[in-house]
Amino acid sequence: MPPDAVLLELEDVRRTFGGLKAVDGARFRVAAGEVHGLIGPNGAGKTTLLNLVSGLLRPTGGAIALEGRRIDRLPPHRIAALGITRTYQNIRLFPALSAADNVLVGSHLRRHDPLWRRMLFAPSARREEDEARRRALELLERVGMADRASERASNLSYGEQRRVEIARALASGPRVLLLDEPTAGMNPAEVASIAALIREVARAGHSVLLVEHNVKLVMDVCDRITVLNFGRVIADGTPDEVARDPAVIAAYLGGNES
Repeated sequence: MPPDAVLLELEDVRRTFGGLKAVDGARFRVAAGEVHGLIGPNGAGKTTLLNLVSGLLRPTGGAIALEGRRIDRLPPHRIAALGITRTYQNIRLFPALSAADNVLVGSHLRRHDPLWRRMLFAPSARREEDEARRRALELLERVGMADRASERASNLSYGEQRRVEIARALASGPRVLLLDEPTAGMNPAEVASIAALIREVARAGHSVLLVEHNVKLVMDVCDRITVLNFGRVIADGTPDEVARDPAVIAAYLGGNES
């Protein structure tokens, strides 16, 4: 990978909880416009790594950099403002809001007018609000949810809520999108649609760091894959390289998870 292609870089990242090494010296890079998979058995440290990258947790050691700038000591809102947004294992939509309003919430990082101007309905604030709503509707169309824009989130199916959550994450215009098991609980048709959406997101110029238990999906959509086991990186390479790695086969691909 050429050095100038690196967008997100983790170097010897560690996180301990008491005596437990949840992440133990993780090291890998995510390139611009790349779909990068992060896989491993349950308890391997995948979600902990996403929490470290997004700032919900701070590393015990090591460094995390976005385009060469260290971010591992920044609070989550600063990291989001720099261009890293995420989804979660457990969906975190506002159930009483419409799909469009949930996506609108994600656009706050792109707003420039202060709150007081919005409360006074200043012309610039109204224009900004109109633009944000137009953008929200565009994103819902992009994820196949345009016809459900006015529906309350609580009335949407599980798969539809996942799509809205991805649209909300995209509303801030991220450079890196962190997806934490986006197809969990989905049927095969829904998984295929999310796979197509991930590819489209990458084609639009966003890097994607994908945590996912569905190995077939990861192998199909990822340009590169990092494999964790007991918090350590045991393999990093293309899908073909990872699939042939004896350590991966022993620790993960040879198991019962799919």
